[in-house]
Amino acid sequence: MAASRSRSGRRDFLKIVGAGAAGVALRAAPAPPQTGARALRGVFPIGQTPFDAAGRLDLDGLAAEVRFCQRGGVHGFVWPQIASGWSVLTEKERLDGAEVILAAAKGGKTAIVIGVQSPDMSAVARYARHAEKLGADALISLPPPGVTDPKALLEFYQQVGRLTSLPLFMQSQGSMSTDLVVEAFETIPTLRYVKDEAGDPLARVTELRRRTGDRLHVFSGNGVRTMIAEMELGFAGHCPFTGLADLYAAAYDLFHSGRLREAWDMFGRILVFNSMASESGITLLTARGVFKEGTTAREAPPAPDAAARGS
Repeated sequence: MAASRSRSGRRDFLKIVGAGAAGVALRAAPAPPQTGARALRGVFPIGQTPFDAAGRLDLDGLAAEVRFCQRGGVHGFVWPQIASGWSVLTEKERLDGAEVILAAAKGGKTAIVIGVQSPDMSAVARYARHAEKLGADALISLPPPGVTDPKALLEFYQQVGRLTSLPLFMQSQGSMSTDLVVEAFETIPTLRYVKDEAGDPLARVTELRRRTGDRLHVFSGNGVRTMIAEMELGFAGHCPFTGLADLYAAAYDLFHSGRLREAWDMFGRILVFNSMASESGITLLTARGVFKEGTTAREAPPAPDAAARGS
């Protein structure tokens, strides 16, 4: 019965998004191998975190999510961040999840970026060194919960940058200025990327690229609702939800191979889908057969090492 519902869900998905779009995504050339030795570019969705009916982290589901991205030619995968519900994960769940994700990605072409944020700097260090040991391609960190002072934020990212030799993504939010991002880039040798969600990223990207000599690679977030404009402005990458990551990757590859009309068509289909349904959360990945029927998201108080405002 569950299998029948899953097949029906996949059929409904294809009807909504358009068989042509799905076909282009499946036929898209596989993403080139990405390693820490080269710049990471492309579509890097923020992974969803599946739980079973008893509230246990579904490690098989996490692995399936990575394999889904690999099959769809998705360039990278990021976990755990805001959309992943990092703040309700225990330290053990985060360490186990990272291990399973990196094992699933081994030998594939989808780069893996591991989130290391925590209000406890010693926990940040454990997450970062664990990710490095397992072979992650890069680290990403949100700012510390409740910290808004530019000097304190700079010092935090400088500490994170010293923990490993892995490339680092800075996640900007709220009032984090371009001056702060540029100073962080200039003082942290491993800082090579910013996932920019502070202010108006479309208005900031040109300044960030100019002031860093285009050596700081800017990624978008905010649901990637303006992907075509982002690519035109020179964003290096985009971080949507995972549910339509293969279609975003197809749009990216089409645009950067000069097939602009097809890229517009692909992204238009994504927008149409989002006008009728939602690509966020567990439901779409279940409908597409990535997660098992009955998969849930955790609704619980933050774990001891997690912020009240999780991301």
